[in-house]
Amino acid sequence: MPLELLLILVVGGVAAIAVLLHLTGRSDLRLLSADQARQAWLRQFPDSPIAQLTLAEDGHAALIQPEDGSAPLGLVWSFGADTVARCLENVEMKTARQGLYLRLADFSAPGVQLHLNGSEAEHWQRLIAHHPAALATATEV
Repeated sequence: MPLELLLILVVGGVAAIAVLLHLTGRSDLRLLSADQARQAWLRQFPDSPIAQLTLAEDGHAALIQPEDGSAPLGLVWSFGADTVARCLENVEMKTARQGLYLRLADFSAPGVQLHLNGSEAEHWQRLIAHHPAALATATEV
């Protein structure tokens, strides 16, 4: 089989799968309840019990405060139909028009845009800024 034909088949196949997934609703962001966010956190970090969970109004993210006060805060957010959970250590936090942008010290998830309303963004910013292990710097965009 000629290489050009193989390339067309592979690109076309991948594009068809992406379109099919999108049309069937599998690319929509997952809405999280408090229980689902808690389960997502404990699935990733089973040895880090949760003291308090702050769910975003849009249901796409949750801020996790661990029982151990010296442990870093956690963040769970929707990534398509699944969730991602990361510890917030040495975070660069920037305010944005649509909420907060967090630059994480993690090459597998270098940054996340949180869509929060004004008061919610301020509340999350205070929680992150006042936690000793979380903040590296805070700036405005």
